[in-house]
Amino acid sequence: MIYTVTLNPALDYVIQTNGFTVGAINRTTSEHLYFGGKGINVSWILKELDTESTALGFTAGFTGAALESGLKEHGIRTDFVEAESGMTRINVKLHSGEETEINGTGPYISEQNFENLLSKVKQLKKGDLIILSGSIPSCMKEDTYERIVQALPEGVLFAADAEKKLLLNVIRYRPFLIKPNHIELADLFNTQFHSEEDIIVHARRLQEMGARNVLVSMAGEGAMLIAEDGNVYRRKAAKGTVVNSVGAGDSMTAGFTAGWLKTGDYAYALKLGTACGGATAFHSGLASAEEIREVFDTLD
Repeated sequence: MIYTVTLNPALDYVIQTNGFTVGAINRTTSEHLYFGGKGINVSWILKELDTESTALGFTAGFTGAALESGLKEHGIRTDFVEAESGMTRINVKLHSGEETEINGTGPYISEQNFENLLSKVKQLKKGDLIILSGSIPSCMKEDTYERIVQALPEGVLFAADAEKKLLLNVIRYRPFLIKPNHIELADLFNTQFHSEEDIIVHARRLQEMGARNVLVSMAGEGAMLIAEDGNVYRRKAAKGTVVNSVGAGDSMTAGFTAGWLKTGDYAYALKLGTACGGATAFHSGLASAEEIREVFDTLD
């Protein structure tokens, strides 16, 4: 079983306008409500790939109830811890020539809430895979992901797609997969990349620090996997018009994970991950199974 962890999920209110003026009344031309958070995005795409997962994390208030209900309607298993204070956040994504985001804060997560989550994590079994994605609420400590990893039973694999400090805290625990984009990878080492070889060199440094596989997304330049078998796998970006970049990286994580668990083939996993990432980028909202298949069939 795959488990995804989203510590600060959200309802994403995505709106389109023909123009936006500060201090004036602006009207939308379209609006959609999505269930957001990086781990939830992964679970959503896994469901489209007929791969079961369970979404873990925290919810609160009426927005949390709406989030959980929506995920269950889509067929996604959930096992959230309900926080007592605050509400699951609402994030506003405004598209008006440029992308503008206003993200909510989210509920207060107490130490008891966190201990309840750790109790669930401790029930995972050998062969399970847990994916830690995204930022943490401001009320939680920087060692949050590290404590989750330390609670994992022996034989449970984990993947991490997180910001600098959160990622570096867990890399020594031998994550099966980490997925920085090329900008995040450069930031980890306070440098800039001038060639593909620079990316490979620094990805291998992360392997020396503990990571087993490093999947680097490079926007329009495609993606690379620096794998624990010693090989570098490359994949050009899917061809299409980018409509919405939100969730594309999470879709790639889902596709790669599902592909690898199904076949154990790194090249196939990278191809499926690229198809999922591209399909989401080319549509408003996360990609459907049909949209993923269409993109997959265009890849060499």
